Amino acid sequence: MSSSTSALVIALLGIAGTLTSGLLTQRSANSNKLRELERAEQQHREDRTYHAEQSAVESRRACYVALNISARLYQTALTNYLVAIRAGTVSEEIRTDVDQTRREHRARHAEAQMLVPGSVLDAAGAANINLGKFYGILKSIDLGNETSNVTLEAAESRRVRSWELLGEMRTVMRQDLGIFS
Repeated sequence: MSSSTSALVIALLGIAGTLTSGLLTQRSANSNKLRELERAEQQHREDRTYHAEQSAVESRRACYVALNISARLYQTALTNYLVAIRAGTVSEEIRTDVDQTRREHRARHAEAQMLVPGSVLDAAGAANINLGKFYGILKSIDLGNETSNVTLEAAESRRVRSWELLGEMRTVMRQDLGIFS
């Protein structure tokens, strides 16, 4: 091979190396950019999932607060009703208060039925049933329909059981939210 042919071959190899180097660099940059985009998309999906989960927890928490408040207010109104029945001082104001808190509690319980998990719904349902029976006993006594099953003692028993069930409901709600104490 002559020196000019050797120089030409060396020059061609140099050019080919330079072009190949550029192509390999571009390919590597594209690959890195693709991985970076995939990582960014994965992070974005994880962020969306996290925010959706946080939003669901916040919705349940707000529902639990409203349900707990309404149940306690209903229980308190029923207790006031019981005290008034015992004292013979039932007024329209007391009846109206009981009916309003009952409606409010029923609305909060209905909302909870669409949002909360089964364990919380079971606990809330048990409390709601007991509060309803407590109300039924008091209403029957107030209307003068006292029977062997509908007595002030039965009402008192329901009152005590309601507080227990409300405590159990609150515990299940706190567990669902991850609050342990």
